[in-house]
Amino acid sequence: MATTDQTGIMAIRVKICGITNPTDAEEAAQLGVDMVGLNFFGPSPRCIDDSAARAILQALPAGVEPVALFVNEPLARAQHRANVLGIGTVQVHGEQREILPPEMKWIPAFSVREPVDLPEIVRYVELLIAANRTPHAILVDAHVPGLYGGTGQTAPWHLLADFKPGVPLILAGGLTPENVAEAIRIVQPQGVDVASGVESAPGKKDVDKMRRFIHAVRAIG
Repeated sequence: MATTDQTGIMAIRVKICGITNPTDAEEAAQLGVDMVGLNFFGPSPRCIDDSAARAILQALPAGVEPVALFVNEPLARAQHRANVLGIGTVQVHGEQREILPPEMKWIPAFSVREPVDLPEIVRYVELLIAANRTPHAILVDAHVPGLYGGTGQTAPWHLLADFKPGVPLILAGGLTPENVAEAIRIVQPQGVDVASGVESAPGKKDVDKMRRFIHAVRAIG
């Protein structure tokens, strides 16, 4: 999932999650975002239906990768819904750790609180690799009981400083324009994911915050 900039340096990919309308999608794309997350988790304030998703997808240029987000959804059902919408990448949160179905880019998400959480991630990734179902990436988020992303709580960066899961790592959890550079220096992820950190209200993105966030990530290179 890594990209290379004009100098040949591997660039960190930026994902703005919880896009709820075409205007925010267009603005994020114009600012140079790499991925946008479309949330299909009912209890989330950023949840959208299929009609809204189609409008957002129509607003995205070809170079921006849409990612469908599901929580505790059977993988076959998540895959079917994403396929119907024409989304090729799926991010899955929750407790189940199934073998990933083929013909889809999968991003399993994990909440991390303490060191014992990391070997569990590695074991799952190794299981997938052995089954020839290597994930597109993994996403690591803060652990907030009962919640799945968008909490504004930071992940334990120093715990992740030397973590090498064997596939690209996307760092999420409480990232903002002010702290993302420090998070990248400590964790050295291949991608960063932000939702509440670039919002004026849940589900409504702030153009200036998105601009400053993306600029802070690009400046790291």
